[in-house]
Amino acid sequence: MIYIERWKIILITAVCLLGVLYAAPNVMSRDSVAWLREHTPSFFPNQGVNLGLDLRGGSHLLLEVATDTVIEERMQALVDQTRSELRKSKVGYTDLGLAAGSIHFKLTDASQIEKAKDTINEMDHDLGIVEANGEFTLHMTEAKIVERKRAAMDQSIEIVRRRIDESGTREPSIQRQGDNRILVQLPGVDDPERIKNLLGQTAKLTFRLVDETANPASIAPPGEEVLPSTERAGQSYVIQKRVMVSGDTLTDAQPSFSNGEPVVSFKFDSVGGRRFGEATRENTGHLFAIVLDNKVISAPVIREPILGGSGQISGHFTTQSAQDLALLLRAGALPAPIKILEERTVGPGLGADSIKAGATASLVGLALVVVFIILSYGLFGVFANIALLFNIALIFAVLSILQATLTLPGIAGIVLTIGTALDANVLVFERIREELRLGRSPISAIDSGYSRALSAIIDANMTTLIAAVLLFIFGSGPVKGFAVTLTIGIITSIFSALMVTRLIVVWWLRTAKPKVIPI
Repeated sequence: MIYIERWKIILITAVCLLGVLYAAPNVMSRDSVAWLREHTPSFFPNQGVNLGLDLRGGSHLLLEVATDTVIEERMQALVDQTRSELRKSKVGYTDLGLAAGSIHFKLTDASQIEKAKDTINEMDHDLGIVEANGEFTLHMTEAKIVERKRAAMDQSIEIVRRRIDESGTREPSIQRQGDNRILVQLPGVDDPERIKNLLGQTAKLTFRLVDETANPASIAPPGEEVLPSTERAGQSYVIQKRVMVSGDTLTDAQPSFSNGEPVVSFKFDSVGGRRFGEATRENTGHLFAIVLDNKVISAPVIREPILGGSGQISGHFTTQSAQDLALLLRAGALPAPIKILEERTVGPGLGADSIKAGATASLVGLALVVVFIILSYGLFGVFANIALLFNIALIFAVLSILQATLTLPGIAGIVLTIGTALDANVLVFERIREELRLGRSPISAIDSGYSRALSAIIDANMTTLIAAVLLFIFGSGPVKGFAVTLTIGIITSIFSALMVTRLIVVWWLRTAKPKVIPI
């Protein structure tokens, strides 16, 4: 244990130096870190640890995605598709409709049962079919429901991420929770109203024709619906349910100005541009409604065909609302509505107090540990304290490399690590004392101390490591933060005790050649 190969010396030294380099941005000013990011390569240490909401301040939002709506919309679409396919196959039916999540209809001719089954199977293989005396019940299979809900959640998380990124919020944390919830943490955002507005809108954009002959105050004719206008309070339009062009075909949307008024300019892809051109050419002179989330933003008259695949949306926008609408359209529509279940805001002042309290606790703990170990073990205590400093640097270096988010429980993990980091050294030093009492020489005592303490060190740290891993697996956000810093601290403390302290001790033995060990 006394002899250390040259490659190990180089490796230990390199790890310690890299640890100090990667931890350095955490004690540098923001301007210095920004300069490093701008003037150094990406692999160079220029990232500090991200601070969580409880340290930096910001907003915490828990969102719920109405995934059941996706299934309802799909079943409603299947009703229309079933009607169309049965008519194409010339299968007679009555009472086609949706009830209790299933599609029901009855054949007028019982001899067409097999033909109806074949038609439905060709339409959608994932539909379950129950038939009794010519009465059909169609339902979506459980596997397909789970698949569609999972896809809706994945798409919702991606669109929420796009919207938040587009808003300019830095370092957001967006995580899936359970089957239909999304946890959003926005450090540095102390006024979440704009973010809530962006996330709360489905942003489903459609272009549809207006029925200019129908009265909005009466019941809408079949295939049409009455939708309110956002341009003028109290005004409504009778809108055809048929979508002429969908917002899914948009490729870009940007805020701009037209005649001094804020507008949103948009562009379609080739398919959307062709449909838009055909719709405007065939309906010149008619009102063309721009509908966002079942509200009419504007309903301009089509003066002439628009064939360029681009256009403008106007509707008494402010500059901010035009920017937000363009952002929503670029990010895409949510597959299902989102509801905000929980909202918390942590002010930056409270975060600063938490950082100050955590730093104070860490420094006090460090000072007590340093004094105690020096009083207990003298020069060897000094060696252990040097290794402890490298241990702290390595913890912050790993957190910086992983770009982990440091929270108040995470600071608690670091404080606990500082308190227990010297356990391994204590085991070794006590072993060395025992060997010296038995009359061994300094080199033999140190060699035997490290060899015999190794198993106890590994056992003690492995039990703590197992507990930390279990906390990470089964714990929630704050508990996971504590588990991460504790896990990193355990690994780095083993390295610092068995490698760094031993390297210092060996170097001291070779240079001082002591007759007596001051322990």
